Amino acid sequence: MNPTPSRERICLLTGGGYPYRRDALGGWCRTLVEGLRRFHFELLTVTDREPPSAPAYPLPLHVASARAVALGHDQARSDRRRGSSPDGAADAAALLCRGLVSDDPPVAALFTDGLRRVAGLCRPDGPEVDATPLAALPLTEALLEAWRQRPDRAPLPRLSVRDARTAATLLRHALRAVAVPLPEVDLVHCVGGTTPLLAALAGQWRTGTPLLLTEARAAVLRQRPAEDRLSTGVRTVLRRFRRAVTRTGYAEATLIAPLSAYHHGWALEHGAVPARLVQVPAGVDPREYPGAAEPDGPPTVVWAGSGAPDSGLNLMLDAFTEVAAALPGAVLHLVGVTAAHEEHCAEQIERTGLGRAVRMHPLPADPRDRYTVGQVVAHVPGPADPPYRLVEAMMSGRAVVGVDIGPAGETLGDTGILVPAGDPAELAIAVVALLRSPPRRRSLGEAARRRALTRYTVDRVTRVYGALYTDLAAAPPAEAFDLALTIPAPRTTPPATLRWLTRETS
Repeated sequence: MNPTPSRERICLLTGGGYPYRRDALGGWCRTLVEGLRRFHFELLTVTDREPPSAPAYPLPLHVASARAVALGHDQARSDRRRGSSPDGAADAAALLCRGLVSDDPPVAALFTDGLRRVAGLCRPDGPEVDATPLAALPLTEALLEAWRQRPDRAPLPRLSVRDARTAATLLRHALRAVAVPLPEVDLVHCVGGTTPLLAALAGQWRTGTPLLLTEARAAVLRQRPAEDRLSTGVRTVLRRFRRAVTRTGYAEATLIAPLSAYHHGWALEHGAVPARLVQVPAGVDPREYPGAAEPDGPPTVVWAGSGAPDSGLNLMLDAFTEVAAALPGAVLHLVGVTAAHEEHCAEQIERTGLGRAVRMHPLPADPRDRYTVGQVVAHVPGPADPPYRLVEAMMSGRAVVGVDIGPAGETLGDTGILVPAGDPAELAIAVVALLRSPPRRRSLGEAARRRALTRYTVDRVTRVYGALYTDLAAAPPAEAFDLALTIPAPRTTPPATLRWLTRETS
């Protein structure tokens, strides 16, 4: 029986994922929403891509709405025809660019002031995105001026007028997220990267709604695949912009929930206040990953990923080329490949010449089949992938060879094998060793499942997030007064809520 629904309304804000895409992050969001039925959810995804017309997951009854907003390029192209700048636009652009360019903390902090002013230029009055004021934002001039006048003279590449125009167009497009109207809720829970965070920050500044930020990004702000054709100066602007948005999110969020100690340290390094950090590890449902006996047949390796160019696929294929040479007849299963990346995967498989030794599968409807088709799981994530798939593999009871990226080491502990990042030969050696040693891999698989059951279950995640939602979204507690009694009344110590734990002392 479900608990009585609470009055708290939560906006779950993502960057093109749940409920429209079936991926690791989308699965985590689905688990969270379905496990917290006492809250009312408004689902909002903000993306650069055109989202599907219908959700990929069935929506439970306590989800009031699901909306996807695509940031089109039509407004960015209209910059060539822009008219006069609105009042305050020049000052906002100047502050934004000065803070973006500088490494000096007081000057870099100007970025937040500039971003707040930019958000103030766009005041949504309805459900549609109105980014008209951004078309006249004089970012080209502001970028060139900030590049020339930076006080700390940070070593930056040359930025030509053409580069500045290109960067300004891309920044205006990214900044369209601040014009996305958010639903009226008691708490915004932002899960994702730069685009949803921009929308969440603007919404918080307009309404004062508390912001909970789940941090799952990597310690290297990744360059998107299409950006390798841009000049060094433009790539530098984009990288610094994303870093500045990240720092602003850490400074402005009411609370930050990193997935691991690794992400916790990354947040502290980028300016998060320690009292606002609550670590909540990833979790999966043990019933969906019950484990199974190893299959008979040839030596088989499983890799789970979307198959995108930055998903770790190429490293996995390079390593498996060496595995197949050492163990003729070995098979590699690629599970979870999305429809958008099937063609890219096929091209990369053909490049290796492995033929039918590599078998590509779309994301299985039943997660029980995802990892148990093989004897060993190779966890080779992309640079920004959260550790959800690693936890799934551990819960499935399979021996894992993991690449030492991000939180892989602390998640896996001593229940698997870690190899250095970027070294396919070491990955192949470790995989072959486990395939040749059934007792060792079974021992590691059992230990990995025990560790996952102890640390990474979904009930722990929903229990903690339920407490965070209640504390952040509920009305402030009433003032309490202690009465001086001649005979002290018996009382129990009240529990310390998160609100008191995170209150900053002066």
